[in-house]
Amino acid sequence: MPRLDNLIASCSAYKPSKHTERQLISFTTHSSYKRCLRLLESRGIQPFKTMSGCKMIGFLLDRRSSWKNIIRHPEVKLMERDVRIRKHDATPRMTARTIRPNLPIIKTTVDANKVPWNMKRVQAPLAWKRTLGYPVKLAIIDTGIAKHPDLRIAGGVNTMGGISYYDDNGHGTHVAGIAAGRGLKGLYGVAPNVKLYAVKALDRYGSGYVSDIVDAIEWCIRNKMNVINMSFGIVSGQHSDLLRQAIKRAAKQGIVITASAGNEGPNTTTIDEPASFPETIAVAATNRLNQIADYSNRGMGIDVAAPGTDIVSTWLNGKYAIMSGTSMSSPHVAGGAALLLSVRPKLSSARVTTVFRKWAVPLKGYLPTAQGSGLLRLRRIRNLSS
Repeated sequence: MPRLDNLIASCSAYKPSKHTERQLISFTTHSSYKRCLRLLESRGIQPFKTMSGCKMIGFLLDRRSSWKNIIRHPEVKLMERDVRIRKHDATPRMTARTIRPNLPIIKTTVDANKVPWNMKRVQAPLAWKRTLGYPVKLAIIDTGIAKHPDLRIAGGVNTMGGISYYDDNGHGTHVAGIAAGRGLKGLYGVAPNVKLYAVKALDRYGSGYVSDIVDAIEWCIRNKMNVINMSFGIVSGQHSDLLRQAIKRAAKQGIVITASAGNEGPNTTTIDEPASFPETIAVAATNRLNQIADYSNRGMGIDVAAPGTDIVSTWLNGKYAIMSGTSMSSPHVAGGAALLLSVRPKLSSARVTTVFRKWAVPLKGYLPTAQGSGLLRLRRIRNLSS
């Protein structure tokens, strides 16, 4: 059989065109990975993504050439198309608008009576009697996080080729405020004192590629994150084995991963990837009336539900916004995981899922395919022994 590096080089393109497709190849050995990179470099072919940790390279391949021998090559572990990812926030029937919330300025103490309704609904203020989330490390893989007086960013990365992890969309900032708002200017998140990390893997339009998400997960593993929030899904029900493998690696390292179920509504029968992966905590959305939101996906694999409709949170330029979507429900669980791990740091990701399912309160009139075990509840954290 021909050498793998020669096969890939013969099918690779120098730049995108109507005949090219983004393909990801995972190699069985580091020597194959490095050898292929050297040959491509010698021919002036620049991959759009390289990841040494998981031995993966992203190529532009010409569809007019045959990839059969590449796929069958014994040095190829996996080959798949680099599919699109999209954020799980407002659909056309939902709105996002800038507001100034009617919330108090909190300086040094937490007043459990002066927090957003969604924080009370998941009983975060009761958990605050025990912990505010320190020193757990929480990564928001999203559009980045903007500078904001209610957010303290400990660090981050841009996996899309840019140098800044700051938000140019607003979605990631909104998600971050739900998980980790500090309450300094009037907005609390679930875990106000968590170590917050901005991992920018979605662009200014809230979309991206699996390759950037896998890169983001690898960064989280290397930098020893404890919790990852993923408020997005693979477009059009497509599948990614490479994403699944990356999430498996993260879960094996003990990282708790929360993911939004999707916003396609009650007529769905499946939830989006990565929420559908068993290693994640899949989160459905509720409204103020404790109803499952009409946009929230239904399907096997949902673990719990959390508030997702008309959620006030941080926004660009130091402002606040109201948004809806399962994107907003997932960070409630991510923040809750941070609170739990700050008290019980040795819990496995699977055990955290089990605990949250056990604590959840079932909502009347809804099947498990809509709500999982029910509405997230965090009050028991205050009574846990260390």
